[in-house]
Amino acid sequence: MSILTRTGPHPRVTGVAAERQRRPERRRRVPDVATSAQQPPHREVVRRELAAYAHRIRLGDLVRAHGSPLLLLDADRVVAQLRELRRELPGVGIHFATKSLPHPAVIDAVHSSGASFEVASRGEVDLLERHAVPVGGCLHTHPVKTVADITSAYLRGIRTFVVDSPSEIGKFAGLPCGDVGVLVRLSFPNPGAKSDLSSKFGVAPEDAPALVERCLAARLPVRGFTFHVGSQTTSAEPWRRAIATTLQLMRALEARHGIRFELLDLGGGFPVAYDEPVPPLGELARGIRSSLAAVPSHVRVVVEPGRFVAAPAMTLVTRVIGTSDRADGRWHYLDEGLYGAYSNIPAEDVHALVFAATELGVEPAGDDAAERAMRRVITRTRVPVTLAGPTCDSVDVVARRLPLPPLADGDLLVSPMMGAYTWATATGFNGIPPTPVVVLPRA
Repeated sequence: MSILTRTGPHPRVTGVAAERQRRPERRRRVPDVATSAQQPPHREVVRRELAAYAHRIRLGDLVRAHGSPLLLLDADRVVAQLRELRRELPGVGIHFATKSLPHPAVIDAVHSSGASFEVASRGEVDLLERHAVPVGGCLHTHPVKTVADITSAYLRGIRTFVVDSPSEIGKFAGLPCGDVGVLVRLSFPNPGAKSDLSSKFGVAPEDAPALVERCLAARLPVRGFTFHVGSQTTSAEPWRRAIATTLQLMRALEARHGIRFELLDLGGGFPVAYDEPVPPLGELARGIRSSLAAVPSHVRVVVEPGRFVAAPAMTLVTRVIGTSDRADGRWHYLDEGLYGAYSNIPAEDVHALVFAATELGVEPAGDDAAERAMRRVITRTRVPVTLAGPTCDSVDVVARRLPLPPLADGDLLVSPMMGAYTWATATGFNGIPPTPVVVLPRA
């Protein structure tokens, strides 16, 4: 009999209905009336912060020196995010999700801060080795691997892997018995997340005991469990439910098999504010900490933050390279688009805010005092425009009907929170080279 039982049937859904379940309608957060009356809108809060940041880093000078498009990477922000995680989740180990921003400056910042890494490919292991990271402390979390992937990681020192199906167990047969261990990935569907990461990987908790038993029968030690509650999760409740269910499972299996688990991996999913505000990490961490109080002392707890650490680290600057009045209004064509740094728009339905540089007090080179004064007046008006990328693909549209100050060819636009899954997922489509990254000096 299964240790955990299903609460009801789960009918198979196909076609359009299945797609709707996989991609639920996006719900916008409704601000509290009393709060919204006292605070400026989210876009204005971000604009003020970005204007101060642009002034501090001398954004205009950087563009004049390096051109556009341009990604500005601030490794100090990586360190600041890691500090916040440690403050809010004390005693929890951090394994940075390398895939979110595998840039050398980020790797160095994470390593120097004392955090470790989560990897999912040989390429990521190679990258860490090139930067003198002790690879043996990494977690290899891809649930589906080739034997060559496992062997390569093992030879470099990695000893903890993830499985979520019986087909993975036999792939470890050639390694020394007892020298490696696995985490069983559990599935906790979360339709409210931006990306429900249990739709592709993870075994249902009620089916996990059978998988653990197959691992033990193959003399493959199970070190613990891992899960991911979904990207951009804005409530602590999914973590609380997942932690409680996983601890129940661990206790039952320890009693049944006379074993002791040693690791509980909470995954990632901590949100960052793009075009909408999100709860601060402290609010989410309070709920998570209350659930972690039940974790036995012999179980170590870790997290795998990616977006939370990487997103604030990069700011994108792009330029208007063409303008056209079309049937649906004015279009501005940029030197950056969906196949470049804005690649997270189609991949994740993530929409970073876009500001005209003049909204931030960044003036174009060569403007005299009269032109600057005129631009300040114009900046107070807003015109709905469509922003399109530089490729010849009609899908390459960054935003539609976006209210911005009147723009002209050559004007600059700036987007914050552009570190996660942007530069990492950009392509060279249409022969357009990757956006250059300029690493800002460390404080």
